[in-house]
Amino acid sequence: MNSGAAILNAVLVSILLMLALSLLRINVVISLLIASIFAGVIGGLNVTDTINAFNSGIGAGGRTALSYALLGAFAATISKSGLPAMFASKVTQKLGSSGNVSQTRKIKYFILSFLLLMAFSSQNIIPIHIAFIPIIVPPLLVMMTKMKIDRRLIACILTFGLVSPYMFFPVGFGAIFLNDILLANIEQSGMTTTGINAAVAMLIPAAGMAVGLLIAVFYSYRGKREYDLEPLEKIEGIEDESSATYCGKTVAVAVIAIVLAFAIQITTHSMIYGGVAGFLVFLLSGTLKWQDSDDIFTQGMRMMAMIGFIMIAAGGFAEVLRSTGHINSLVAASVVWMGESQLIAAILMLLVGLFITIGIGSSFSTIPIIAAIYVPLALQLNFSPLAIVALVGTAAALGDAGSPASDSTLGPTAGLNIDGQHNHIWDSVVPTFIHYNLPLMAFGVFAAMVL
Repeated sequence: MNSGAAILNAVLVSILLMLALSLLRINVVISLLIASIFAGVIGGLNVTDTINAFNSGIGAGGRTALSYALLGAFAATISKSGLPAMFASKVTQKLGSSGNVSQTRKIKYFILSFLLLMAFSSQNIIPIHIAFIPIIVPPLLVMMTKMKIDRRLIACILTFGLVSPYMFFPVGFGAIFLNDILLANIEQSGMTTTGINAAVAMLIPAAGMAVGLLIAVFYSYRGKREYDLEPLEKIEGIEDESSATYCGKTVAVAVIAIVLAFAIQITTHSMIYGGVAGFLVFLLSGTLKWQDSDDIFTQGMRMMAMIGFIMIAAGGFAEVLRSTGHINSLVAASVVWMGESQLIAAILMLLVGLFITIGIGSSFSTIPIIAAIYVPLALQLNFSPLAIVALVGTAAALGDAGSPASDSTLGPTAGLNIDGQHNHIWDSVVPTFIHYNLPLMAFGVFAAMVL
């Protein structure tokens, strides 16, 4: 750690700068680039080393960006098939006219429940992560706009379903987070984990997220919000459900393409090959004409381009933070302030985890960083094994919801902002930060003290 780190920590300063610039509506990619330069300077890196670190970090994000781009192309093709329009039409017909207050409420809560179920399933039952969002959400926007459903509520629903399941349900991504990463790193850091059920330890923190969801649904965003229908009507493939057209063949091909794409993604663990396979089904079946394929492919990639660029820039920013050495310095410095108090220790552990995860955009990558120092410290402070698991797991999960660079917020934005009426920072990041990180912090501290 260089002498400058004793005064300013590159992680804290650069993340606060990135958040401030983003809140001022400066593009997230630009905010990440500027924050990276400041992180390098404060961390003692020269400009060349900072740029080299950034460049080495963006390589890891390239695969993710390509995955999202191909997923966007696949989603655009599905929209052309009429399957999403048919789904929206059937929902409306089944539940009745949206002009009736009672029926409107039924439709609203059906949509919320459906999206929550899809988000949950994408983490554990069918681990496709955010792949469903650009396929399912855009076709529902016309209906949601007519019903004046607040899209910030949808963002909260989706983010809850993307984050909370891996925290306590040990299947799919949950098995990876709880067993392969959380317990494994705690074991490597000096604590025996034999007989410990990580899912039990994380139940209380996960309950905090559930409280945040209930507040968002029944208080914060229960009211109506106006959106303009005209931008949606100009997007090809997004139709009014009352005038939607579709035929049996194209719908059948779309279903086959989706099943095949998801099966290949689960088998190969690659959204790239899953998206390509689904796109080829449309081409080879004749549902999508070869002469139209280039335009549709480009249209779909454009829809997901921003999320890809943000993920690439976030990878570079995270690598600069690691290169400064100030992530470990931040963790080590927090130990000085803890003293012998379990309460102060729990609060500081969670706050540091929050900052690290917001900066690098990944809860899965945060655990190895904090476990090595926090586990021995927690043992010294006589935290119980379950409390230690809850502390480390919650410290990592904090910030996944509410980070500008997390796919848990970028995914919902990609589906909700196709018409330019859903701001990533103010409509996805800020609402999810408030409704999930704050209760998660409170319930995480509570879990550490009572387990």
